[in-house]
Amino acid sequence: MQKGRKPKISEITSEHQRVGVFVDAQNMYHSAKNLYHAKANFKKILEAAVGDRQLIRAFVYVIKTETGEEKAFLEALEKSGYEIKVKDLQIFPGGMKKADWDVGMAIDAIILADKIDVAVLVTGDGDFIPLVEYLRVNRGLKVEVVSFGRSTSAKLKETVDVFTDLGEDPKKFLMY
Repeated sequence: MQKGRKPKISEITSEHQRVGVFVDAQNMYHSAKNLYHAKANFKKILEAAVGDRQLIRAFVYVIKTETGEEKAFLEALEKSGYEIKVKDLQIFPGGMKKADWDVGMAIDAIILADKIDVAVLVTGDGDFIPLVEYLRVNRGLKVEVVSFGRSTSAKLKETVDVFTDLGEDPKKFLMY
């Protein structure tokens, strides 16, 4: 491993590690769409996040649209091994829309912290830095982030124990 580079998951894992995976579906969807004009392959992302370790739970946080067009997507996620958390899209007077799972994702990671050794956040959102710091310092967990590097907060990359850039092999983690 070269100096100054964070290790990859495969370089420092143990099959004895218990892993919890927390996927910000909106973040990954928009990153794949905007960077690569493709869809994220959530099954392959989960496989990369867990590696040969013991998966305890994998949550994916999604937003329900007005049209309900995500039904097939949700079924595919469930078949891939995810527990799905769904929230309705909020539409405010004036037309502003909000779809945010940050607090729910953080609470689930904190609740699961006693049952895992490693928390894997699948997001590039820098809003999760306080969660990363809490899990590392107060709960003694190893915290990893798996996301597309070009759309990931630089500070988030620095804060975690391991950062895995899906953009290093995008074809493996995308569907065209």
